[in-house]
Formats: sequence, C-alpha cells, structure tokens
Amino acid sequence: MNKIIKKEQLAYNIHLLEVEAPLIARAAKPGQFIVIRINEKGERVPLTIADKHAENGTIEIIFQEAGASTKFLASLKAGDQINDILGPLGTPAHIEKVDTVVVIGGGVGIAEIYPAIKAYKNAGNKLVTIIGARSKDLLLKESKIKEASDELHVTTDDGSAGRKGFVSDILKEMIEGEEKISLVYAVGPVPMMEAVSNVTKAAAIKTIVSLNTLMLDATGMCGVCRITVGGKIKFACVDGPEFDAHLVDFAELRSRLATYRDKEKEALEHVCRLLGG
Repeated sequence: MNKIIKKEQLAYNIHLLEVEAPLIARAAKPGQFIVIRINEKGERVPLTIADKHAENGTIEIIFQEAGASTKFLASLKAGDQINDILGPLGTPAHIEKVDTVVVIGGGVGIAEIYPAIKAYKNAGNKLVTIIGARSKDLLLKESKIKEASDELHVTTDDGSAGRKGFVSDILKEMIEGEEKISLVYAVGPVPMMEAVSNVTKAAAIKTIVSLNTLMLDATGMCGVCRITVGGKIKFACVDGPEFDAHLVDFAELRSRLATYRDKEKEALEHVCRLLGG
C-alpha cells in the first residue's frame, strides 16, 4: 500500500498526487514511468513520474481525468492509500551534452517534461523549453519550468497566455531563424508530437518523443503496447517509452489508441454514477 501524502488540483480535471514510494524515488530516472493499481479490482494504469523526492521517499504523478480509473483516482485524497505501485519501468532517457536542446510539452505533457529539463540542463546543455495548452488555465508548472530553463516560450490555442498558436509554430520559427538545435524532446498529445516530428524531420534534427500507448502488464509480455518504429515492432513499456520520432508510425499509434474508446466511455459513465458526478 502506498499512502497519498499530498493532493493538488492543477487545472480542470488535472491533478497532482505526491505518493509514498521510497524505492522508486531512489531509483527512478528521467523518461521512466510507473503502473498503479488503485485497489484489488482496479486496472493497471501507466503514469509518468513527474518528479521525485528521494529525501522524503515520495514521487509525484500528474494525471488527467480521462477514463474510469483516472476518475476514481481523482476521488482519492491525502491520507488515502493506493493498492500497488510498480516501477520504475521503461528505458531511461539517454541524457548527454549535445549543445542546444529544445524540450516541448503539450497539455498534460507539460508537467511530464520537468525531469527531462533538469537532466538535460544538468548535463551542460542550453535548454530551451516550449509549452502549449488550449488555454491559460491549462498551463502547468509554468514558473517551475521557467526557472529550470534558459528560455521559455508559451503558446495557447486561444491566445489567453503567451502566443496564440501551437508549439510547432515556435519551433519552426526557431529553425528558420537559424537557431542551432542539436536535439528536440517532445511529450504530449499524439497530434502535437507528430507535428513536431514533421517540422524537425524536414530540418534533419534528431527528435525524441515519449509515447502514451495502451498498456496492460507493462513488462513486455502481453504485447498490448506494441508500436511500429522504423518498420519493426517495438513494445513501448520495455523498448520505450521514448523513441526516435522520425521512425514512429503515428497513423498506427492513433488507430491503436482508439481501439477501446467505446468501452472506456461506458466504464467512465459507470464510475461517474458510483461517485455521484
């Protein structure tokens, strides 16, 4: 059992939980994730480790209410227990000094890029961060990210904060302005990551994306998280979750993410009735 130490609502339907997990807090590296099971009958839910506090033995997870399990997770409060947390899982990010790194976060992915920002910065790179959301109230951890970055650019779909537009617009302008970029690292919705990949592919800039595939056992046994990368089958839970963006079959990824959409909707409606909301 893992005790919830703190709960904070970051935006509408987006929550932060700080949870006791001392072994994971000591071992986790940027790019890795966990799988939680809220109770004995709960499904296994993969979540990115948004931050860790080894000295306190805790980790932070940030999630959006997107389905039945995350809706139920959002109903928990500080002092409640999560039945199981498995991790750290996945292959850690390959962090090295390459000169200028652009880290891009979209939507909930904004909160998930913080470990990568710190790691690339600590490796001696110039760190430029671009974050984007639908509106100002959905921008997450902006001040913390700004403090860790050499430059921060903000976009919103509606223009309520930063520049109106998309993260890929800023990236394209940086490239066209002859900004020397060694690496781009992106986390967020699949359409955003694909748009970033298209921009950098034309400029031959190495780009890494962290993929939010469907998962079940998260140990490479079930095959649910399979994706095609460079024409070969890969499993996001053990081979990833980070991959060369220019080799990812994004069309297949979009299709697989939609596989259980109807079932997920039914499950969410059921949980909403149980929780009375």
